Amino acid sequence: MRQSRRAFTLIELLVVIAIIAILVGLLVPAVQKVREAANRLKCVNNLKQMGLALHQYHAAYRFFPASGWTKAGPGNPGGKWHSWRAAILPYAEQGNLVRAMDFNFHWWEVPNQPAISLGVKLFECPSVPSRMSVTGALAKPIPTPGRPALVFDKSPAPTDYEAIQGVQPDSINPHLPVALYTVANRFGVMHRDSSHDLAAIPDGASNTVMVVECAGRPQVFRDGKPSPSILNDQGIGWADNEGPFSLDGSSPRGDLEGCGTPCHRAMNARNDNEPFAFHPGGGNTLFADGHAAFLADTIPLRVMAALCTRAGGEVLGDW
Repeated sequence: MRQSRRAFTLIELLVVIAIIAILVGLLVPAVQKVREAANRLKCVNNLKQMGLALHQYHAAYRFFPASGWTKAGPGNPGGKWHSWRAAILPYAEQGNLVRAMDFNFHWWEVPNQPAISLGVKLFECPSVPSRMSVTGALAKPIPTPGRPALVFDKSPAPTDYEAIQGVQPDSINPHLPVALYTVANRFGVMHRDSSHDLAAIPDGASNTVMVVECAGRPQVFRDGKPSPSILNDQGIGWADNEGPFSLDGSSPRGDLEGCGTPCHRAMNARNDNEPFAFHPGGGNTLFADGHAAFLADTIPLRVMAALCTRAGGEVLGDW
């Protein structure tokens, strides 16, 4: 006698498919969390490597590079416009790229355009979801004489990290019981055409943020979402010397900047001229002593402001 062979019924098959779908639904968020954890680790490692390069630059020149140069001075005898990232290339195992650059020309000029289009992984955070191609930029009249309008044959390679120049007193002082910041104490370690050494950080190198994440530029993001209708002419590549900014604070949704007490958010609300990262819950920062740390995006604006100045004289206690 032949034995009958039992097959799956349609209901059993649907049950199995449903179970698999549930398991996949549970697995995908876990995989995404693992991927983001790896990206965040890579990002903080980038900052640590930049910290080492900045301190090697300091050892060679006896001061940290400017956030960007616009005139002749220490570290920039030719007086051309160049960024702090270009300055640390020799100390970041990018000797070939240094040789491809001609520092006798501004970073945007024709002899440098092939070099500035070359990507440097050290300057890119893997958590950034998308990139935009840059074909040009608006003129920047300040400082006088400013930068002309730009046209690029190839898009400049991006950067997701920027020097924080300090704070804007008119934006931060309204958040304090007594106005603290002036033109005398508002600056950080690296600002335009500066040349500060470690001794010029009385607030303490371990208490002073030097580089922050400002990811996704020049594409503009508001509260984590792209805003393609808004133009941005800063942070257009790692070679851009006019990408650095001072802390203002922004509204919770990122639509306003430096608007006094309503603008109390310190990071992750907008990426044009404010700290911004794609990591859930905060962003990575590099301190002047070379250590990197993840700061929660709930950090009070007054605390973030204190970390961004090198000689503000703030007393924060256990922040």
